Amino acid sequence: MNGRTLSEIILSRAAGRSVASGEVVTLEPDVVMVHDSIAPSVIKILREQLHVDRLPHPDRVAVAVDHVAPAANLATAEAQAKLRTWVAEQGIETFFDTGRGIAHQVLIEERLARPGRIVIGSDSHSTAYGAVAAFGTGMGATDIALALASGRTWMRVPETIRIDVVGQFRAGARPKDLALAVVRRLRADGGTYTALEYHGLADLSVGARTTLSTMALEAGAKAGLIDPAGLPSAYPVPEWLQTDPTAGEPSYRERFTIDLDAMRPQIAVPDTVDNVVDLSELGRVPVDVVYLGTCTNGRHEDMAAAAAMLEGRRIARGVRMMVVPASREALQAAIADGTLATLVAAGATIGPPGCGACIGRHLGVLAAGETCLFTGNRNFRGRMGSPDARIYLGSPEVAAATALTGYVCDPNEVAIDAVMAGEGV
Repeated sequence: MNGRTLSEIILSRAAGRSVASGEVVTLEPDVVMVHDSIAPSVIKILREQLHVDRLPHPDRVAVAVDHVAPAANLATAEAQAKLRTWVAEQGIETFFDTGRGIAHQVLIEERLARPGRIVIGSDSHSTAYGAVAAFGTGMGATDIALALASGRTWMRVPETIRIDVVGQFRAGARPKDLALAVVRRLRADGGTYTALEYHGLADLSVGARTTLSTMALEAGAKAGLIDPAGLPSAYPVPEWLQTDPTAGEPSYRERFTIDLDAMRPQIAVPDTVDNVVDLSELGRVPVDVVYLGTCTNGRHEDMAAAAAMLEGRRIARGVRMMVVPASREALQAAIADGTLATLVAAGATIGPPGCGACIGRHLGVLAAGETCLFTGNRNFRGRMGSPDARIYLGSPEVAAATALTGYVCDPNEVAIDAVMAGEGV
């Protein structure tokens, strides 16, 4: 008898029976997340199509204002005001208003996403919750409305692609580079409706795990789960979630190994996330904007990594650097340890916690002809503003090196230059 994948273990528990990949299950999600951009559609479906005035389980609902926060225009402000009224009418207590941060980051910080839970969200990057071994997945407005109305949802148990990670990060490579390397291998559709399941990363922080689980979507995955080994005590792992080593090998659709010792910094080149190359192959690409933030790389540790490289220096003339924290908690930590002061002294502009310009609606959108090095998860044409702008994806360390030099730059180059100048690393 084969063992079970993490997805099969979690979904079996929720379904009340043993399930395997390919089966369709009906279950009760632990949390249903709705954010400001999709909420108007969800509320309209509830009222006009499902004729639901009162939610049966408001205690299972989390609402966040994060995609356009604060509101950028009158129409958005009015839509958010209506959302606040609906939240109050429904008695939803888990409400994260403007400034609290991106839903994915906040749900993990608040322990609403935790090992073994099922969290569905009205945002495609709800795969993020797999960072703490929750089964997180995104759904459209209709499916979210149905889950809110009934307290239940359905899904097909995904097949699993197992990724075994060996070695140590070296030569300027970081978790974002690992995420890009996986997308590079699988391509944009190689993991369609699968669960990517990472093993061998017990030493990674929750933030680094979130980078990986968030980016799982960019290979088409339904979920992105990190083996819970090594999670901090704030995220206790239930006994039933432990895999049974005596049960045999689970049935994986695919399994491969990535050696971190051999990995170098990766860059996603315009205009698709899976158009990934080694940074060393890119050549010198000048940039206008460096953008550090989003649910993928907007945490305190990401800002701190950039600040460590920028300390005592100034960003290159002609470059604008935007830093948008993923949450208020991340912002507070950056204030407390001086990270924020270092970034500001280097010339960065700080935005309020939230999604920022990731979806191209406010707070740093790109003009025609501009080039951006972005620590986010997508570089589609028009994603951050003008369809004539160009977006490269890289790690926070690459972002800092790029801000200093004015071109997409390997962080090792900056470190070597610093040592030669007697500045230290």
